[in-house]
Amino acid sequence: MRNTFLISLVVLLTFFGCSEPEDYLVVIDTEYGEMKAVLYDETPLHKENFIKLTKEGAFDKTIFHRVIQNFMIQGGDVNAKSNVESTIDYTIPAEIQENPSGKFLHTKGALAAARQGDDINPEKESSGCQFYIVDGQNWKKEQLTGPDWAKLNLAMRELIKKPEFSYCKDTITNMYKTNRVAEVNDFVLTFKDTLEQITGESMELQMPEERINVYTTGEGSPHLDDEYTVFGRVVEGLEVIDSIAAVTTAPGDRPMLDIPMTIELEGISKQEIKEKYGL
Repeated sequence: MRNTFLISLVVLLTFFGCSEPEDYLVVIDTEYGEMKAVLYDETPLHKENFIKLTKEGAFDKTIFHRVIQNFMIQGGDVNAKSNVESTIDYTIPAEIQENPSGKFLHTKGALAAARQGDDINPEKESSGCQFYIVDGQNWKKEQLTGPDWAKLNLAMRELIKKPEFSYCKDTITNMYKTNRVAEVNDFVLTFKDTLEQITGESMELQMPEERINVYTTGEGSPHLDDEYTVFGRVVEGLEVIDSIAAVTTAPGDRPMLDIPMTIELEGISKQEIKEKYGL
């Protein structure tokens, strides 16, 4: 009877000892130090996929292959590893959250999924493996309001293809050739009303006051908001982002020297995440 009790106890301890933890911290280890990140329950498809790939060791020996200081560091391309037996060719449906001032913004440390552009990916579906971590910068209010230059320039490129506006191309080209670059924006701005009528879109930045406050009091990359799925956040090791973002890069924003990583999971309770990181 005693032996039976001991065996049962061992079985129970083994069972509970091997059970899944309530949640995980993602531990990203690099030569510049270690980053720890929390994954969000509100983006379950991305969270599940990232955990699965990490458990499989898929991210180990991948590199940060695109680095832009004051913007972001991108890595996790499993398909770029040597001796890869299988490739990841699937995408993940977008899980972009509407959250004007909260944790889903592209503030410093945000962990988000890379993706292909809208021209071939209008649904904004995420890469099955590539991710980026926001470095970002502090912004002045006037930088976050006023003309949306990204939209203006894109619309202007389409406008000059129309025969009646072809002269604009020559005007802009001449400004560049004669070192009058500062005049280009003023010239494009004169077509703002025309571009709005043709496209049916406002050429003004449409940023809620709450977001303006977030980016003028902290750091981030606000133009990525609502375009990419933010599915987690670095909660320890923000200084590692700065170190990686500052490395020397070659054309194409690839670091001159590879920055490999390994990624592991560290079990943690949801209560501890809330108490320790406020998430």
